[in-house]
Amino acid sequence: MAADDKIRPETAGDAFRPLRPPRNLTGELTARLTEEIVSGKLAPASRLPTEQEMIATFGVSRTVVREAIAALRSEGLVVSRQGAGIFVTADMTRRPFRLDADGLKTLQGVIDLMELRMSVEIEAAGLAAERRTPTDVADIARSLAAFERAVAEDDDAVDADYLFHLSVSKATQNDYFRSFIEYLGRHIIPRRSVHIGAQSDDDRRAYLAKVLAEHRNLLEAIEAGNPSAARAAMRKHLREGRDRYIKLVETAD
Repeated sequence: MAADDKIRPETAGDAFRPLRPPRNLTGELTARLTEEIVSGKLAPASRLPTEQEMIATFGVSRTVVREAIAALRSEGLVVSRQGAGIFVTADMTRRPFRLDADGLKTLQGVIDLMELRMSVEIEAAGLAAERRTPTDVADIARSLAAFERAVAEDDDAVDADYLFHLSVSKATQNDYFRSFIEYLGRHIIPRRSVHIGAQSDDDRRAYLAKVLAEHRNLLEAIEAGNPSAARAAMRKHLREGRDRYIKLVETAD
């Protein structure tokens, strides 16, 4: 082919259309089955088609079918019965609690999660003040010191921030509070999920210094055994954090 005969993108027509992303067959099958279950087309307690039937019906491999079933099982949508097959969960209200990881990457998702945290962590702070042991106070103080070191080293302090809230939940002497914070994990720290653009280093440092002061006030209330002050400190801390992201949403609008 001569140089002048080369295909140019502007004249190549369909040959130069953007490439489609590769198909995720497992994701497609999982989504299809999820829709069938949630919509009620596959009734509670009904048996799913066999593995071979799904392979033939959907034209996918055994691996895709098994991975899709595993995903449905992890979401509490189906259960396995030895020797009988895979069945739709009989009581859908007993599905395990799940967080939408993609939703937590949005400002509204962060705000929603912080409101959920407020309903739990404010009371946790009060119980921590009532029930804390010297070991609990030492653990909270240690996580506060780690936060302070991280700020001094110009780190984002996400890990220390999470460990501070976890140590407060442990001081309640109620494992459900601890388990809840452990389940949420580092998602409870909004700056881990959503990055704020156009923020100067000075602004970021000032914000972390403010969080550090709020943590210190909470520790002092818990150490003093003052439940009302501890609840107030946690409420102020979480409410101001939530309001910060509400302002960002309003600015974006």
